[in-house]
Amino acid sequence: MACFKILIVAILVLGIHCALGSAAAVDLDLERATTDTNTTRDWWQVAQFYQIYPRSYKDSDGDGIGDLQGIISKLDYLKEIGVTATWLSPIYSSPMADFGYDISDFFDIQPEYGTLADFDELIAEAKKRNIKIILDFVPNHSSDENVWFQKSVKREKGYEDYYMWHDGYLNATTGKREPPSNWLQAFRGSAWEWNDERQQYYLHQFAVKQPDLNYRNPAVVAQMKRVLTYWLDRGVAGFRMDAVPWCFEVLPDADGRYPDEPLSGYTDDPDDSSYLKHIYTQDLRETVEMVFQWRTLMDDYQRIHGGDTRVIMVETYSGLDYVMQFYGNRTTKGAQMPFNFQFIIGGNGDKNNTQLNASGFVKIINSWLSQMPAGQTANWVMGNHDQRRVGSRYGENRIDLMNMLQMFLPGVSITYQGEELGMTDLDISWEDSRDPAACNSNSDIYEQFTRDPARTPFQWSDEANAGFSTNATTWLPINPNYVTVNAKAENSTSPSHLSLYKQLVDLRKSKTLQFGATRYANVGDNVVAIRRYLSGEPTYVLVANVLDTSVSEIDVASAIYATGSYKIKLLNPQAKATVGDSVTLSNLKMEPYAALILESV
Repeated sequence: MACFKILIVAILVLGIHCALGSAAAVDLDLERATTDTNTTRDWWQVAQFYQIYPRSYKDSDGDGIGDLQGIISKLDYLKEIGVTATWLSPIYSSPMADFGYDISDFFDIQPEYGTLADFDELIAEAKKRNIKIILDFVPNHSSDENVWFQKSVKREKGYEDYYMWHDGYLNATTGKREPPSNWLQAFRGSAWEWNDERQQYYLHQFAVKQPDLNYRNPAVVAQMKRVLTYWLDRGVAGFRMDAVPWCFEVLPDADGRYPDEPLSGYTDDPDDSSYLKHIYTQDLRETVEMVFQWRTLMDDYQRIHGGDTRVIMVETYSGLDYVMQFYGNRTTKGAQMPFNFQFIIGGNGDKNNTQLNASGFVKIINSWLSQMPAGQTANWVMGNHDQRRVGSRYGENRIDLMNMLQMFLPGVSITYQGEELGMTDLDISWEDSRDPAACNSNSDIYEQFTRDPARTPFQWSDEANAGFSTNATTWLPINPNYVTVNAKAENSTSPSHLSLYKQLVDLRKSKTLQFGATRYANVGDNVVAIRRYLSGEPTYVLVANVLDTSVSEIDVASAIYATGSYKIKLLNPQAKATVGDSVTLSNLKMEPYAALILESV
């Protein structure tokens, strides 16, 4: 949920961005890859996850805002594109200062999205289609309109230390009271806000209306476990956990002082979060251990109540040495899926990866697979509601190529709504901006921070408002390209982004892609090659020219140790070839942005 341009910069500045490894061919027997074709996986290990941003998915009541009944009406679409589980951005009661990430009641539904009865119906209807529902859990903070905060302001018994409070300090020169430290929030400015009623500062690492909970208070830990259990009781299959690295801050010293964070040297803007290195407010070990507690809760719940494994997906843009800790260790289980954002932060560290070459792609892949602990499952996140869309970051000519890559790599795929259609960013004017990350800046610089362009409504058809809403206006403008880029048109057209996506989903069900080993390499600057193989099953090879120039006489066979004969199984429109054509891996010609998936014969 945070302004992750800032986080990406911080990772690079701190020098903790992952060691990306060499571009040499790499061979990994992942997750007990074996010649035994009866090898099994838990449901989530081979799942296709799909993120829904409810506000922008489907409006059922004509108010210009998506809702739960809208999601229910489109469950058949999710089933059609092979979704195993969908995680919903927050739907809890909220004043909407940060569109649901400021929660006033963790136990109820925001009225503009629906009711608890609507939620129960969603769970039931999804279950009929074998689709699991994952909720977005926001542990770091609440809304300032939450009754917990209101009680804490009044110092009511049991709530005195529910949040992070501090007196601050009087400036000896000016006589004015100042914040306890120089800490900055993600949305610009001080992370401390004075509360007149309590006569203290409270910490908010996001918006002013999002006070940080105090995880060093056992009552808070217990309360948030009650939140998790409540929604497990209502049938959710797990949680995507938001902004986890912020849950703990360093303890104050013996005099009650918090240390100032050092300057990053990245920017001269003192209100920009990236002005500081967040060494005291993010990535503490206690946060990892809290996730371990939540995993224990999930496992205990399954042991008592039965059913499938309940999963944890952790959002963290931290350095990989920290991210990998969330998986757990030899004695303690952690999150099944600490999110792999390397395709978001691993390219140029910004929103433009259109010039990333094959070596860069391979380094990104290797950064995760080479550091992932043994026995764990990889996951691949290309985009989300906080990032520019894949087609805008990597280029529209690479949309199919990126979906092919995501579906072909070993482990879990996680798709943000609309990426299967090739939806792209819409530039949002200052006047139409809704994202607090943008609105807390100004009209001159807001485009550096805004997340609105990737949050525009889903494009269902070429009807008015892209079939999203019958209202005259929608909460964000709709991309004018909906006339051609929409689910209805792409469902009836082949080739299309959607038709290829569905073919990729079918291919992912093969034993080779579910259980097989992986070898990958770049061949020069242009070509990425990946081989998936399993004894007794067909071998598949993905070959992709990631640049805008043609290449010929490419020897992929030597790079990934591929032998035998191959034919084309799937391809994108840039590849001037035909499904079923024979291919010589030792002498390939590839058009710009062409991508092929080959099958052994």
